[in-house]
Amino acid sequence: MNLVLLLPEDFISEQHVRLTGRRLEHIVNVHRAKLGDTLRVGVLNEKVGRGLITALDNQTVEIEVSLEQEPPPKLPLTIVVALPRPKVLNRVIASATCLGASRMIILNAWKVEKSYWKSLRLSEANLLHQRIIGLEQAGDTVLPKLYLARFFAPFVQNELPVIASQTLRLVAHPLAIVPCPACIIEPCTLVIGPEGGFIPNEIQALEKIGFEPVSLGTRTLRTETAMAALIGRLYL
Repeated sequence: MNLVLLLPEDFISEQHVRLTGRRLEHIVNVHRAKLGDTLRVGVLNEKVGRGLITALDNQTVEIEVSLEQEPPPKLPLTIVVALPRPKVLNRVIASATCLGASRMIILNAWKVEKSYWKSLRLSEANLLHQRIIGLEQAGDTVLPKLYLARFFAPFVQNELPVIASQTLRLVAHPLAIVPCPACIIEPCTLVIGPEGGFIPNEIQALEKIGFEPVSLGTRTLRTETAMAALIGRLYL
């Protein structure tokens, strides 16, 4: 936790917050903070700054907050990723948030197991929690938008063309010949398939609306590894 992310309900006055639970434990056990120490803090979807610990015990910590800086800028990037295995989903969402994606869409595909859509990790609470973890790691405060697209064909035909309008359109595909571009500056919509890859009909549907298949090479990567490598190549 490189930034203590504060929520509106944490405020007990205009410049003071009171925290309990996970954030208190992190402040005490990881930061090893004491009364009078300062921490990097930020308010969800607002500015970042410093927080002075004014009270601390086993139950709560109170912090006086001073916010004067803008959070780091988001990448002009929308990531559309086929729903991975539930135990991988948390890492994908937290990592995409940490790397600065502006928007994430979790997509169905033919090779996605139907049971994955029943996972509790797709609950609104967990999806929010994983994005918060990513923000805390990156020192960011601005929550990326996140949507679930449970039906591939209607989403690709009707919604994705609007979402990807005026962006570079790429789909990661292990059989692609064209290498993924590097160091771009324009907005991009990046589609990443399941670990088994998109089936030919799905690739054709994406190509029909202007998505170019691109490759990172001959190795087949896990979803979270491919996503990090692609974002790093495109923007970082």
